[in-house]
Amino acid sequence: MIRKSIGLLAGMLVTVAVYAAGTQLRADHPDSYTVRRGDTLWAISARFLSKPWLWPEIWQANPQVHNPHLIYPGDVLDLSFINGGPALRLEPAIRHEGEAIPAISVDQLKPFLRDSRVVDPDEVKNAPYVMGFEEADITGTAGRNLYVRNLHAQPGQRWAIVRPTHVFRTYGGSEEEESNDMAANLVDSDVATTRSPWNEEWTTDMGRSTPNHVFRGKTLAMEVEVIGQAEVLRGGDPSTLLLLNSIMEIRAGDRLMPVDDNPYDPYYYPHPPKSAPGDGRVIAFSHERITQVGPNDVVVLSIGSKDGVDNGTTFSLWQPGEQVYDDVAHDVWNRYAFKTVTLPDEYVGHVMIFRTFDRVSYGIVMDGLKPVHIGARAKMPE
Repeated sequence: MIRKSIGLLAGMLVTVAVYAAGTQLRADHPDSYTVRRGDTLWAISARFLSKPWLWPEIWQANPQVHNPHLIYPGDVLDLSFINGGPALRLEPAIRHEGEAIPAISVDQLKPFLRDSRVVDPDEVKNAPYVMGFEEADITGTAGRNLYVRNLHAQPGQRWAIVRPTHVFRTYGGSEEEESNDMAANLVDSDVATTRSPWNEEWTTDMGRSTPNHVFRGKTLAMEVEVIGQAEVLRGGDPSTLLLLNSIMEIRAGDRLMPVDDNPYDPYYYPHPPKSAPGDGRVIAFSHERITQVGPNDVVVLSIGSKDGVDNGTTFSLWQPGEQVYDDVAHDVWNRYAFKTVTLPDEYVGHVMIFRTFDRVSYGIVMDGLKPVHIGARAKMPE
């Protein structure tokens, strides 16, 4: 369908009006640009616009183009002015080689797209579970039968086998909430949690009056990894399933969830949020044993689809201001008796959401002036 549309456009100049509300041209913008292999819509739009996330608005203003992913290597973008306003003109190449360019590079995101899900911890706890294996084996391997309890399914149905990898938490709750919520860490004592890429800050609670207070807050969601797939042979309790494939040995206690044939959206349309986000923060990022990340790194935000976030939503990230003593306004000799002053938040960069769940989202840092730390606030893009 995309190539057919390109064929209809070949040889024509398609005028694309620049979004009027808030779009600003960069001072050093080129007059024209030829699309190259490896380009992304975000990178190209950043050459012309000071706000790259407004790229989809450029396309939506043109009724002739229904899909912003219609740009191929060899196409030429020309900047002109129509009725006093800036406009981009797309001149499609006569022939196209290779795939249309994406909004962002998907290759680095694949580990966070295919084999992971983020769900409510209760959904995992209450899911059907593996209780045993053929011939009393200790673990399950492909081609062998396994036995599952609490599964209501018909022969021939396929199910994904999952194992918890991480528990995402928000911050700022009470000590009682923390102690009552610790059980969400373990789904089943018989199942070892798989290695998780996510790093969270456990030595500070981002703003509490007591520094270095270990405080884990309230559980938002649980990440699970799809580690195998099985097909129902016979119903009942327990049910008998054939293990079709797995990336690791299946253990008693592993959970089963419906197979998701479309686990992620391969297309992203950068756009500002529909409304100002709530108290959305960066709560984890995809590197272990480091304290900050930058452009092209993946982070987790504490807001999701139930907060109005969808794929492509772009936020500004702001680092919360530090609390400092005002030595000028008070006598230095008794400074610890004084109230602190909270400095203004500082802008650090932009993040674009590429996968959403109910309460959390995965995002990629698109650009930045400073490193992003755990606790950075998500705000309307600047």
